[in-house]
Formats: sequence, C-alpha cells, structure tokens
Amino acid sequence: MQQILMVGAGSVGGFFGAHLAKHNPNVSFLLRPRTLQAVRERGLTIRSAAGTFTVHPRAAADPRDLPRPDLIILSVKAYDLEEVMDQIEPVMTDRTMLLTLQNGVDTEDRLLARFQRDCVVGGVAFIYSKIVEPGVIEQYKRGTVAVGELMGQRSPRVLQIVELFTQAGLSCQVAEDIRRSKWEKMCWNCVFNPLTVIINDRVSKALDHPEMLGVVHQIVGEVVAVAAGLKVPLADDMADKVVRWSQEILDIHTSMYDDWKAGRPTEIDFLNGYIVRRGRDLGIPTPLNEALTAMIKAITERDRSGPGTLRIDGAVIQPITLDAAALEKLPAEHQVHDVSALLLRVKGRGIKVKGLLEVPALAIGADHVTFHSQDGQFAASLTMKQATEHGILIYQLEGGPIPEPKGGPFRLVTPGLGDLCAHVKGVTRIELTKGPGKDTRPSTKSH
Repeated sequence: MQQILMVGAGSVGGFFGAHLAKHNPNVSFLLRPRTLQAVRERGLTIRSAAGTFTVHPRAAADPRDLPRPDLIILSVKAYDLEEVMDQIEPVMTDRTMLLTLQNGVDTEDRLLARFQRDCVVGGVAFIYSKIVEPGVIEQYKRGTVAVGELMGQRSPRVLQIVELFTQAGLSCQVAEDIRRSKWEKMCWNCVFNPLTVIINDRVSKALDHPEMLGVVHQIVGEVVAVAAGLKVPLADDMADKVVRWSQEILDIHTSMYDDWKAGRPTEIDFLNGYIVRRGRDLGIPTPLNEALTAMIKAITERDRSGPGTLRIDGAVIQPITLDAAALEKLPAEHQVHDVSALLLRVKGRGIKVKGLLEVPALAIGADHVTFHSQDGQFAASLTMKQATEHGILIYQLEGGPIPEPKGGPFRLVTPGLGDLCAHVKGVTRIELTKGPGKDTRPSTKSH
C-alpha cells in the first residue's frame, strides 16, 4: 500500500488525512478548489487539546495530477459520492482499494455497483470535529476508526489499513461485522442529527426531557425494523444503547447542525430519508423518520431561486419565493385561465396580482408594488390600487412555461390601465414599497 489518496479534507477527512500525512509522505489529497487553494498556500492544520500541527501534502483538484493510489479513503458527504466516483474512476486499477469513512449505510453498495469488483472496505469514523475555515480543522472529542470487510473476514488488506492508521498514532480497530457497526451508528445519526437541528441546540437538550426518550425509542425502533428487513439484525436494546453512547458527548452539536449553520446541504436524504425509502420498499411504516426528513428539509433548505422562480420581497413580513406550479395552486377566483380574452394574440394563463399579494403578509404602510425584470433593466411601480385592480402575471403560455424570448419566466400585463400600461417582460421579482419604487417607463404620471 504505497500511495494513499484522501478524498476530501473536511471535519473527518481533514483530521484523519492530516495525521496520516504527518507520518507518511505518500499521502495526497483530492480537494475542491477553495480548500485546495488554502492547503497549497497555508497547509492543512489540525487544532485539538493535544496540540496544533500543520502538514503540507501534495494536493490537486484532479486525481490524475497525483500519484496513482493504491488506497483511496473517501470522507466526502454522501450526496457527493456520484461526483467523486466519476473523478476517481480514471485512476482506479484492478488493485485499488477503497475505504469509506462516510455517514449512511449504502455507500459501500453504491461503490460496488459502480466498480463491479471486490474493492471496498467498510469504515466507521467516531469523531467530533469542525471545519473552522478551509484547511483548518478543530477536533474536540474522539478520533477513532473501525474498519472491516463487508463479509466479516480479517483479511490482509484490512490488517494493512489498521497498521497504516496505528502507525500514524490513530486508534483503529477491526470490526467483525462492519455493516452492523454502520447501522448502529445510523441509529444514533437518525436520532440526534435531525433533533439537534429542530431544537437548535446540542445533544444534551434533546435528552433533557423525559418525553423525548420515548421519541428516541420510536425513531430507533423504525431504523431497527428496516435494518432487520435488510437482513442486518440489531440488538433489542438498541435505543438504550444510543442514549448511553450519548452521555459522553452531551455537549456537542452534530454534523448536520454544523452543516445547517454553515449554509451547507445536509445528509438527511442519506440518513432518515434512506430509512423512509427502504421502509416503503419493505412495507415497514416509518412515520417518525418521515416527519424528521420533512422537517429538516423545511428548516434547512434555502429559498428556491434561479430560473422559473418569482421572489416577493421589500415591505413584507417575510420574503417568499414561488414558481409556476405554486402560482397554479392559488385560489381559482384569482386565476385567469385564458388571458386572450383580455389581450388578443396572447394564449396563456395568469394569476391576478390581487390574489398573488394575498400570499405574503404585507408590512403596514406598503402602498406600491414594483415589478422588476430579470436583467434589472426594466421596472414598473404601480400603486397598490392599480396593481390589485388591473395587474395580471402570466405564468403559462400555450400550456407550458413562458420561454425567455417571449417574456418569461413571468410577464406582467395591465389591461385596463390604458396609457398608464405597465407591461413588463421577464419578471422575477415583485417588490412591495412604501411610496413609489423604481420605474423605467417613459412616463410615470401614475405617481
């Protein structure tokens, strides 16, 4: 095992990879551009109660620019695995080994399905650490690894990996049943990762109230049932074990909490979401995991933006973002099913601005509505009376989305305003204002 490639230098990969690199000059890193720049300029730094050290390993954004690896250690988020598999495939040989240090229980199967050979060793990392900034990791608790063959044998390659970690001063053990170990950690993750986000606090807060213990047992019970359906039997007292394991890390936030606070995506689809999907496949009800999945998505996912979305902001209590599907679901009395009845040669569907403005809570004193084009070049500011009496936002043209060349994604028309018409193409933002807003019309006599 001459050359080792660490994929990722986040809170997990950064810690273990830096320790390996400190003791082995043949460790290199595959990194994203921002982290790559930081590591090249300042090195990879680990801070912990045991001290601080910095390593300067070889690193690149393309594995073909690094020595061909004998062992690839994957420590990226579960949702990045497809992209990573595409990256590493060109440097894989029939002897390359893959070690997984990721959350979830399906990483190994996804790798085997892709590479179609016995190249995967399972791993479980136990650590509490954080990314302080790109290239700087702080480690607070634990820092151990368990590795094992998916079939359970103590193979030479597993023993080589244990020796590699041990020589770097890291605690590494052989797991006799690595799949079971991963499912046991899955039980903990499915409880405390989402709960710390929902309560916006540490693990201890989730265990402060006796009522929560019943919830923990129900969540774990669903995970255990799905695991059994997939032929991975777990202990009958699994929920009690999850609570016991938490006692020494009561003061921590979870990786999902840290990802949420840092504005990063979460792994909810590969934790509780995975339990829900497999439960459906097996006919096993998982209502608590389904609720947790839905709540985490509602809490953590950012407002929709980009093509085909409409933002309503300004003098509102809370900005909102809608798309054409959402507009179509607004009350029927505000729908204009055929705008050609009002505007010749335009066969489309629209929503009355009056109905649209009933969705957000408007700030007291908001009296003008300004419609902005996507490119920022055009805007029309109407009084609230004009907008609600005459404004129609077209969101469909001939049964489909409005293409940009024809005024999409949304197009404002104001039949009945006469010379004060305020047609704006390419609308993506509606701004509520106190007093007139931006207006690029040749005449603004309406104000």
